[in-house]
Formats: sequence, structure tokens, C-alpha cells
Amino acid sequence: MRRLSGLSAGWRAQCVAGLLSAVLAIPLASGQQLQDIAPERAGGFVFIRSYEAPFVPPIRTSNSPRLQDLIRAGKLYLTAQDAIALALENNIDVELARYTPVLDEWNLERAEAGGPLPGVPSGSSQASSVANGEGVTGSLNASGITATGGSTTSGNAVNANISQVGPVTPTLDPVVQSTAAFSHRSYLFPFTLVAGEFNLQQNARNYSESISTGVISGGKVSLTFNDNYLNENAPTDLLNPENATTLSLSVQHNFLQGFGVALNSRNITVAKANLKVDDLNFKGEIISTVANVLDLYYGLVADYQDVKAKQSAVGVAQQFYENNKKQVAIGTMAPLDVTTAEAQVASSQQDLVVSQTTLAQQELSLKNAISRNGLADPLIAEVQIIPLDRIDVPEQDNLPPLKDLVTTALANRSDIAADKINLENARISAKGTENGVLPALVGLASGTNQGLSGTRRIVGPLRGAQGETSGSVIPPGFVACPPSVAPPGNVCEVPDPYFVGGIGNALGQMLRRDFPTERAGGYFAPTLRNRQAQADYGIGELGMRQTELENQRSVNQIAVDVSNQVIGLQQARVRYQAAVKNRILEQQLLEAEQKKFALGASTTFLVVQQQRDLATAQSNEVASLVTYSNARVTLDQTLGTTLETNHVTVQEARTGRVARGSTLPAELPNQPAAATIP
Repeated sequence: MRRLSGLSAGWRAQCVAGLLSAVLAIPLASGQQLQDIAPERAGGFVFIRSYEAPFVPPIRTSNSPRLQDLIRAGKLYLTAQDAIALALENNIDVELARYTPVLDEWNLERAEAGGPLPGVPSGSSQASSVANGEGVTGSLNASGITATGGSTTSGNAVNANISQVGPVTPTLDPVVQSTAAFSHRSYLFPFTLVAGEFNLQQNARNYSESISTGVISGGKVSLTFNDNYLNENAPTDLLNPENATTLSLSVQHNFLQGFGVALNSRNITVAKANLKVDDLNFKGEIISTVANVLDLYYGLVADYQDVKAKQSAVGVAQQFYENNKKQVAIGTMAPLDVTTAEAQVASSQQDLVVSQTTLAQQELSLKNAISRNGLADPLIAEVQIIPLDRIDVPEQDNLPPLKDLVTTALANRSDIAADKINLENARISAKGTENGVLPALVGLASGTNQGLSGTRRIVGPLRGAQGETSGSVIPPGFVACPPSVAPPGNVCEVPDPYFVGGIGNALGQMLRRDFPTERAGGYFAPTLRNRQAQADYGIGELGMRQTELENQRSVNQIAVDVSNQVIGLQQARVRYQAAVKNRILEQQLLEAEQKKFALGASTTFLVVQQQRDLATAQSNEVASLVTYSNARVTLDQTLGTTLETNHVTVQEARTGRVARGSTLPAELPNQPAAATIP
């Protein structure tokens, strides 16, 4: 690095901006993120990695190894717990829900950064600027005279206002700006009295470094350093080339509208609360997924039982048809009876096909729920699911009292807890509309230090000063003109030695505060009638009242839902028990009717009718079995205890890795577990 007297753009860009950034830069804190799907921040130097985009992993499309481990000889052997584990690891809906907390962690980081996005300064405006008092045009500007030549373009302002309901939170991340501009300009003067030239030519270099940051209580602090270098052809300049430096500190703060830590941090508070809501919503999604998988799994168990019942009905009808054919062949039965038995065989076979189709559809739905890519994976598409568990219906439900169940639901339901947090978020956000009703009262204060230095020049001779040096004392700031400038006896002007030197001299003046400027003020800006802010506040408060009523309605509905589910579970158990008894009786009636038919005391029509009644009773038993299973699952879901009942943890669901391993029995069945239907 060059010596202080020779420093220019390199010093400003490398020292000032770097020093200010190091002092005020706030590192970003990384929150808890989910492995495999959360963006990964770039590493490396702290001043570089903030400008490198994080790496966002691609979506996961492969299934967990558990699925492959449970397949044997083209069959997928599943317990209910294995089905749940596969869904937690592979289900697409669960995978979608995993992204929401990660998204809101980044939303929290965005809220912690504060208000609107910063603007970009205009390079042309920097190139057109000359410090007051610097050179000919700077002297004219300082005296209130504007010189012609070129136009000025204004740039965008940092922290430009963006419309939103309620005051805007200041930008809390420090914004560093470093600008360098170079220009060559010409000014045409109709007379030479001011510049000494008809065509004043300027070569300028303008450097500006600034850092600004918002204050959470509702203000903004800015620190700005400027260095303006000027070299021009004016013979009247005492310093040429010269450097003018300034260092400014400005503070702006709100005292009515936009004032307060709680107000300006409301978005941060809401973003943090949303992370808790995300956990509750994720739990709700897991509960829904587990309940859906259980319904599909036990529905598949029941479908296998229904297929088995339909196969049994086909076998009974086929056997009866074969027996009747033999009796027709020996002449002991009319051919019409054979036709009736044959029609029953066809009807039973049709029922079997319908049952098998229902089984295939249920199997496809379960495959889609427990795999990440569904039927697109040939292995999953071709495999047959063999459920290893069965539906058990107890003799008694042994449920706690209704009051205790309602208390359990209120304590465990994630949607009720999320509603409470969302209502509190609404109250926090309402602080913005409430504060927006106030008028704007802003205090301003700034302090500026200046410095000026340059190369010494002798200007003269002064008009009318010839011969004035004879026998007289030359006042300060003037010297006798050297022979190279004017004949003896003339007086020339020289700069004050305090301003002679390089940029180091100007920086010293600035840091010593030799030429300080302080300003303070404020403004008050009330809006007459203020209808917009009043309406925003009224709309927000009324909406919050509606939310309060909706939440109370949801709490009241809990007791109704729990009561209905308890009644539904009890009815499902009673209906199943009745269906079992009815199926047993229909089985006994069929056996009796077949014995009567063998003795000639019954007809083919009566036997076929009894076969149909038995098939209907078997279907009703399977349907009532599914109804009970669904009612049990729905009751747990209503109580919010689905995860506890099925030994599922939210943490395992969040990571997509279930710790419990899957083991298959030593002897694998070719068909599902034995059903209650013979």
C-alpha cells in the first residue's frame, strides 16, 4: 500500500469500507435445519460467503432401504408398524411438509434483516459532483451560483419506502456502499474574470464509502466518507490539484409513528412463532398420514378377507352345481334346477371379480402412500402386498369418561394449539396498524467534518497591485511575484500553508474536526382525517375478532366431535358383533338347508337363496370390521393421540428415518393372516 500522501481509490475501497463493515457487520445465525433438504451456506471468507448463494439440495426421489428389505420373492410383507414406518420415510405429503419449517427459518432470517430492500446509487450523480469550495465551480456553488455544463442524475435512496400496512421496519443488516466515479468536464464562460479561462476543463475523481444500518427502536444511523479529487486548468486556483474530504455521521429516529422495539420487531416475533406453528402443523400432517395409512392397511386386510369369503361362496356354489348335474344325469332332478345352481355360480364368480378388483385398487393406494415414486418404480408396481396383521375387535371398548377424553383432545390437538399461536400472531401484527394511526414525528441530527489540501500555486499578478511592494509590508497570503511569473514590484497570491499537502493533510483536518458542521432538526407530518390508517386498524381488529370467534367455535366443536366418535366406535363394535352372529346363523341355516335338500325336503331355489344370504352376511361382517377399524383410527385422530398410540415420534418423522428396524417372521405366509371369516 502506498504512503498516506499518495493514497487514492485503493485506500478508500480497501480500508474505509472494510473497516466499517468489520465494525458494524452482523453475522447471520443459522437455525436448526433439516438434514438433506435444507440449503447449505457457502463457506470461505466472511466478506465473500454472504454474497454466494446457498446450495439447495435436489428433491429426494429414491425410497428408503426398508422397502427393499421387506420384499421376498415378489411379495411385500407388511405389518401395520412397517407400513407406518415406510410412510414416514417415503410419503410425498410428508416430504412436502418437511420443507415448510425450513422455509420459515429463512423467513425468520429475512425478518431479522429488517425492512425493504436497499437501492443502488447512481454513478452519474457521483461523477457530476464537486465539493463545495473546491475549484472554480465549487467556489461558485458555495456562493450560491450554479455553473453551466452537464446534467445531474439523481440516484435511488437506500431504504426507499415500500408501501405496506403499518410502519416499515428499518433495514437491520448494515448496508455498505463504495462508489468511484471519474469525469472530464468542460464549462464555457463568456468572460474570464471568474475562471481565468473561457473553457474551464476539469478532471475529477469522486470516491464515496458509506455504511448505514437501521435501529430496531425505529431509526437509522449512517456514516459516510467522501474524497473528491479535482485537477483543472484555471489559473486562479491557489490549490491545484486538490483533495476535499468529508466524514459525516447522521442519525434519524421516529418518535410517534414507527417508534418502539416491540413494534419494529413484530415481524421477527411472528416469524419465530410461526416456527412453533410449523411444528404443530407438521405433527398434524403426520397424524393425518398415519391415520390414512392405517385405514388403507386395514382396508387391505379386510379386502383379503372379503376375497376369501367370495372364494368360499364360489366353492360352495360350484360344489352344489356339480352335485345337481350328477342328479340330473341319473334322472333324479329336473334340468331347471341345474340352471338355477349354475346362475348362482356365475353370480358368485362376478362378486369374486368385484372383490378382487377392490383389493387391487386398495393395494395400489397403499403402495402410493408408502413409496416416494409410486408405480413409477417397476419393483413397487409388480410386488404384491401381504399384510401380516389383522383387525381385532375387543368385547368391550373400555374407554375413559367423555369428560376425560375431551380434556385429552384439548391438550393434544395440534390444530387447537396452532390456532392459539396464530391468534397471538394476529395481536402482535395489529401493533403495526395501531401505531400507523399516529402522525409522523421524526428527529434528525448530523455532524460533518471537512478537510481540504492540494498542491501550492502562485496566482498573479493581482490587478492594480503593481509597485505596491516598494517600501511596504506584504500582508499574509500574498508574496512578491517571482521573476518567472511577473516583473518585479508585482504582488501574487499564495494559499495558506495549512492547506498545502497531499490527501494526508486533508484527512488530518477531517479527523481533528478543524472545520466541523453540526445540524439538528425534525419534522412533524400529521395526515388530515387519517381515514386510511383508521380503516386499516378497524379492518385488522374486526378480522381478529372473527378469528377469536372461530377459535372458540373450534374448541366447542371438540366436545361434539369426541362424543360423536365415541358413539360411532361403540356402534361399530356392536354392529360387528351382530354381523358375526348373523354370519354364523346364516352358515348354520345353509348347512341345514343343504341337509334338507339331500333328504328331498328342500328345493334348489331355497339352497341358492341361502347361499346368497350367507354371502351377504359375510360381506356385512367385512364391512362392519372395516367400519370399526376406521372408527378406532378416527377416534385417536380426534383425540390427537395417533402418534402415541402407534409409537411414532415427530423427530423421526421430521428426519424421515425411523430408528426401529423391521423384521419378518421366520415362516412367511403366502396369503394374509387368517381372518375371522371361514
